[in-house]
Amino acid sequence: MDHLDQIDQIDQVGEILDAVRRSGSNGTEISADLTAPDAAAMMASQIRNELGPVDILVNNAGAYPRTPWADTDEQAWAKALDINLTAHYRTCRAFTPAMTERGWGRIIDVSSVNARLGRPGLTAYSTAKAGVLGLTPSLARELGPHGITVNTVLSGAIQVDSENDLPAHHRARPEDQIARQCVPRRGQPEDIAAAIAFLAGPSASFITAQSLTIDGGWMPH
Repeated sequence: MDHLDQIDQIDQVGEILDAVRRSGSNGTEISADLTAPDAAAMMASQIRNELGPVDILVNNAGAYPRTPWADTDEQAWAKALDINLTAHYRTCRAFTPAMTERGWGRIIDVSSVNARLGRPGLTAYSTAKAGVLGLTPSLARELGPHGITVNTVLSGAIQVDSENDLPAHHRARPEDQIARQCVPRRGQPEDIAAAIAFLAGPSASFITAQSLTIDGGWMPH
């Protein structure tokens, strides 16, 4: 990540915090490297001290450098799993004890349609995201008796600014992607956010251990 990318992320976080505060709620920004084993626990402690216990956890960490299978060595494989799967484990471990104590909680993991479709150059990433699909029902069964639901959103091809940073030969043509879908438009971050907000709200209190695909009908099932 270069300096300009960091500035863009800071600006986005600032906009979110401003919106939260305008709504009358409190918010805070915490930076943490979730590939570090103790980072999630320290983050949970800091949030608890500043804002109180966390009721809703959205796991949206992810990275997907394209690496051909022939070049996927042990280091690349471990890094992909650490960021895209083990980080989810660490945050769940850090935040669920307080949810269990209070008898209420919502966990929403963000996976990818590539967990089921696969894609050349993304074998490690797709495998990690498939692991999230195994985590969801297992954790839902463990935590359901404590009033905690666990669900996953599988995102399709979502139009985000970071795709402009990909090398040109790794970018899919928008019209090619749209042709694969039933809904003929690019997916937007708001499409994913709406699904997450629903799963975190009271109307979804009887929904758990589910995987909801938001991809414009790219992967009918």
